Amino acid sequence: MYLLDLFYDGAARTDSGRLSFQDPGGALRKWTVLPDDQDAREQLRLVALACAGRAFVGRLGPAAARCCGAAGELRLEVLAVLHNPRDGATPFPPRVGAGVAVGPSGAARSLRRRDPSRLPPGVRRRSVAVSTGNKPWFFVGYGPHFALRNAVDRFDFSDPFFRVSRFRSLFCRGARVTDPVAFLSFLHHKAWGLGRHPAEQALDRLARCAGAFLGADTVGWTRGGFDPAGAWEALVPWQQRALAPVLDAARHAFDASPFLPQPFDIPGLLILDRPDRFVPSAALDRWVTLVDALFPGLQVVATLGGGARAGVSAEARERTLPLPPEEAKPAPRPRQPRIPPGAVLLVDVDGTLPNLALMKLGRHFKQQGRPVVLARKDGPPGRTEAVFASAVFSGATSQRRLAALRDRYGEALVAGGSGVSVSGRLPTEVEALPADLDLYPELGDRALGFLTRGCPFRCSFCLVPEKEGPPRRVSDFDGLLQGRTRLILLDDNLLAHPQADELLEEMVRRDLEVNFNQTLDLRLVTPERAALLRRLRCRNVRFTRPVVHFSLNHARGLGDLRERYELFGFRPRDNVEFVCMYGYDTTLEEDVARFRFLRSLPGAYVFVQEHRPLPDQLAPQLPDFFGADPDPLLRELVSICFRQNMKSMEKYYRWLSRRYAETYGRLNHDLVEAIFRYNRRWRKGVYLATLAGTTPRAPVRGGRP
Repeated sequence: MYLLDLFYDGAARTDSGRLSFQDPGGALRKWTVLPDDQDAREQLRLVALACAGRAFVGRLGPAAARCCGAAGELRLEVLAVLHNPRDGATPFPPRVGAGVAVGPSGAARSLRRRDPSRLPPGVRRRSVAVSTGNKPWFFVGYGPHFALRNAVDRFDFSDPFFRVSRFRSLFCRGARVTDPVAFLSFLHHKAWGLGRHPAEQALDRLARCAGAFLGADTVGWTRGGFDPAGAWEALVPWQQRALAPVLDAARHAFDASPFLPQPFDIPGLLILDRPDRFVPSAALDRWVTLVDALFPGLQVVATLGGGARAGVSAEARERTLPLPPEEAKPAPRPRQPRIPPGAVLLVDVDGTLPNLALMKLGRHFKQQGRPVVLARKDGPPGRTEAVFASAVFSGATSQRRLAALRDRYGEALVAGGSGVSVSGRLPTEVEALPADLDLYPELGDRALGFLTRGCPFRCSFCLVPEKEGPPRRVSDFDGLLQGRTRLILLDDNLLAHPQADELLEEMVRRDLEVNFNQTLDLRLVTPERAALLRRLRCRNVRFTRPVVHFSLNHARGLGDLRERYELFGFRPRDNVEFVCMYGYDTTLEEDVARFRFLRSLPGAYVFVQEHRPLPDQLAPQLPDFFGADPDPLLRELVSICFRQNMKSMEKYYRWLSRRYAETYGRLNHDLVEAIFRYNRRWRKGVYLATLAGTTPRAPVRGGRP
């Protein structure tokens, strides 16, 4: 994000005005230098308020209110250019307008599109808000009277309003910035202890720039055995003062882009109030060059004293930043074609896989000579005599889509699938037809369907016993494959069928690649079946790698399951996925036992799925889920790490954490640390403040919570 113009009304000193950051030729200045007076200092703060957004402006309280004039409300609007995709820009146009209004109490609100505006005509308007995410609208700001933190920094995002520290020193004397020793220790650990490439690049650039432009001894910064405290103490006081805001900006840039190869290349805005007060005049030009070299993508707006202004070289003043190109406005999306006369519309409401029932209906109507149209989620406009919709799931989203289809097509709609009725069936003559695999071009060279249906076990959580009954054969290989050699097999429990061995032998003989999409029942594995499955080319659903799928929904009989697993002779480098349901009838102790067991199996990893009750079922209550002392079990749980698919385990951690908060009124520290160890760390503060989302978010307007 870069700023092109600031428009303001109702400011305390300057009332109303405009501040432009472009030169007369329209180029964006890298450095916009304002004079050292109270009016310019106010404009600097107005820039910060306009970019901060209402949530963080509210954290300043009286400091923000002092910018308001006698009229009461301060209105700020910016014309900005956004970077796609970092700032959420659409390809056309990258220029947007946004605004915020600050009241006399310091409370802020986003300006709405219908509010009066001073932005140029035709500019698209949106609300400005620095989210607890890092990248959008990235900016940092520093006043001359900041202070270093007197305690070791925590780099864990525990404060939901931590981002206000990016610019608090512009408004408050003595506002704390990052502890340099803590940040250098953190960065060195990431680079040397963990071998993270972004940290290595960041530390190397910091060392080179500080050494080249400030004369600091940074030789040991990028080596093992680095002593951050000793290195910081070795700097002379003016070097420490000059580097402190630079390291703070580096810390925030790294927070914002921890996975970019060059985190300091992030585009954004740097606001400086009198940097000549913390950088000696003799070193100011070198410090300016350091900032440019370290953060080549940051736009800088600064106030400088008269003498210091002369210390900034003409080269720095003339430097410009490249603006994101305005891509050609995309052609309007073609209107969805209307349904041809006499056509049958098939609607796949919610499936992640191609819908087999719709493929059979497609075959049925094509044999009658009728055109068939497939739609996803909703249907195109137009009148039609026949609409068939299939919903696999019964959740709220699926029901909303079905309701919309009923409103659109009325009595022409026939809805079915497990998400509508467990007892619903296709007509016998349609069910007997081979699937129209061409209805879903994304299948490519894959076939999809059932060889058998049904299961002999009557698990209370499962709809198969009611819907399908005991195992039975429903298809042959030729009708199912239709000449293809890759098969997504949807069988409920293939190994429970009396002819399971013969079916596996036929798959091996045909040299098929098979995805057992609904998993295999390890309880029914015999030495002969294990040998057949090892010869069979089991694959994931995209057929990009070998995977064998099992399920493990209970902690019963684990010793017997281990013996059957050992029949396969799996090695640690194999891929054996166990689908584990949670939230139905197991306790925390049983869940941990399952995961402990699976971690002990070579090649095994977990895919967790939360139990979803059927439409006529109540959600299970699990009153004794945690037991007497859950904390030791939770510590053990987060220590069980699989070599892959830990993002799936994070779903279970989040479910556990919320349930723990609802039960005990507090969060479990081990779970929270596991959830935010790698992913979406910037959301941790809000998660803590809301007890995993079980309580409303803390107020954001005015003062501290």
